[in-house]
Amino acid sequence: MIDAKISSVRMIEVSALIPDDPSNRGFPPQSRAISVYDQYHPADGWQLPAGPRRKSLLYLEIGTTAGVTGRYGPIDQEAVAPLAEGMAKSLLGLDPLAITFIWDMLQRANRHSRHGNRKIAISAVDNALWDLKGRLLGLPVWRLLGGSGRTRIPAYASTLGTFHGEGEVEETAAQLLDEGYTAQKWFFSDGPAQGAEGMERNVALVERTRATVGDRSELMFDAFMSWDLAYARRWCARVEHLRPDWLEEPFPAGAIESFAQLQASTNIPLATGEHLYDRHDILPFLQRGLLGVLQVDPEWCGGTTDLVRMCAMAETFGVPVIPHGHGIRAALHVVASQPPEACPRVEYLFHHEPERHYFEIDAPAPQGGSFSLPTLPGFGIEFAEDRIKESQDVLAES
Repeated sequence: MIDAKISSVRMIEVSALIPDDPSNRGFPPQSRAISVYDQYHPADGWQLPAGPRRKSLLYLEIGTTAGVTGRYGPIDQEAVAPLAEGMAKSLLGLDPLAITFIWDMLQRANRHSRHGNRKIAISAVDNALWDLKGRLLGLPVWRLLGGSGRTRIPAYASTLGTFHGEGEVEETAAQLLDEGYTAQKWFFSDGPAQGAEGMERNVALVERTRATVGDRSELMFDAFMSWDLAYARRWCARVEHLRPDWLEEPFPAGAIESFAQLQASTNIPLATGEHLYDRHDILPFLQRGLLGVLQVDPEWCGGTTDLVRMCAMAETFGVPVIPHGHGIRAALHVVASQPPEACPRVEYLFHHEPERHYFEIDAPAPQGGSFSLPTLPGFGIEFAEDRIKESQDVLAES
């Protein structure tokens, strides 16, 4: 029997000065909700300043009287305030293996816990506790969740950060095929405020990618909550014959009626979920049959504990869960523990994940379009100490 209590909760910031990368062109134009205002939708995207830049990332660590510490990260800045305002202190003295109780206590402790920054903080605590449990028992999290019937976990390539200039879309789409990905997702550069020219670019993106990959790859497209119903209907009518495998987040997450009306007027499957933070949020989408894929995020929706529950809910309605790929660690372990029909694959943001895990040893990365099953205890997050030039406590409770 493991006799341990939570003895400390720390949020640490690790940082370093990263040399200039001349090949990094910044961030391309992307249609976002705020793109309705011209000043927030630069035609050339967002450029990075020249020269070295400071990179800082946050990690949550939960220590125990047994001398074992759980860790999860990188953690969003939004989690810091709720943890500092009492959430971290409320964990001290508790049984770290009582993960379901701790999740429920944190959810009930504040009336605003369902959404927003508090739910992001709960997610961080939950994931750190699952890592801690894995370290205490010497097992990876996917084994704690029931094991896996698969030897590898497929990934789809998410192209966020890819420019759409002449030849660039075709080159990237072909390269992803060569690397073994059987599905790729592309992000629109424009929304309704960019008018007819923007619509043509959004239609052309589907034409260009389908012409490159043919039937050898699934193709998905993400509007990032920036369209309205009329615009989405026009786009769907223009590209339906090119067989997009899903249209993601055409509307804000709560716009259920817009999802329902679009779903009734197109054969293109719809996807959403990364901005749904609660089981009550996803239920009406499932009950009304509005989604082809659910994309809840374990770093925002309540952590590993609630992602597993959401997978069970979605499976009941025959809707697969492919978690949003904000971070890969928890998503990979949960998907590995589920049947392939329930969780067919994970999302991998190939431009962003390597830098997101810059300070870690052996950050997870797919080979041939899929991941091998992790083998280290917990989530396997270990620091590459030679890359960390500065480290400081942002929060410390003991």
